[in-house]
Amino acid sequence: MKIAVVCANGKAGKLITEEAVNRGLDVTAVVRGENKTKAPKTLKKDILELKAEDLKGFDVVIDAFGAWTPETLPLHSASLKVLCDALSGTDTRLLVVGGAGSLYVNPEHTMQLFQTPDFPKEFVPLATAQSKALDELRKRDDVKWTFVSPAGDFQADGARTGKYILAGEELKLNSKGESVISYADYAIAMIDEATKGNHIKQRISLVKE
Repeated sequence: MKIAVVCANGKAGKLITEEAVNRGLDVTAVVRGENKTKAPKTLKKDILELKAEDLKGFDVVIDAFGAWTPETLPLHSASLKVLCDALSGTDTRLLVVGGAGSLYVNPEHTMQLFQTPDFPKEFVPLATAQSKALDELRKRDDVKWTFVSPAGDFQADGARTGKYILAGEELKLNSKGESVISYADYAIAMIDEATKGNHIKQRISLVKE
């Protein structure tokens, strides 16, 4: 299986790339500068400049793009559109590293996590941008996308347990009443989805067991 990890040098991207390499997959790191991952192959290009010919031949493209400053938050939508346009009409699957803020907290799907009173105000702009990108993604019938949301507490340095719960559109708590997952376990789940999953045009979510 041929996998491209876009923005592979980021914290999530690095671990996802490492997980794919460790499983013996054919992995290409798509980066702007030096390849700082374990991927043996490199495509040096900015995400906003990617074209169909750059991504031709991959079975799965994983989008690990992230932006956090007010001026760069719109790039969540812009970069995702670039990838969708490049993959339009192909059989290549697009897996997107999403956020937790857009998860629903009620069965009616009328309230998202970032709209709740206790959601940290400093993360509302990021969650809003990622929610907008997801809404736009849902309109793409020409791309085999899957949006993968982590748990509410997404721990960059959390332990790798190798265990996780696969959930859907609603915020899922584990048996301890927690919404938490490490980047390492998220990476495992992402590559599981890449190799075995079939959640085409769906948003899935992950939480530690």
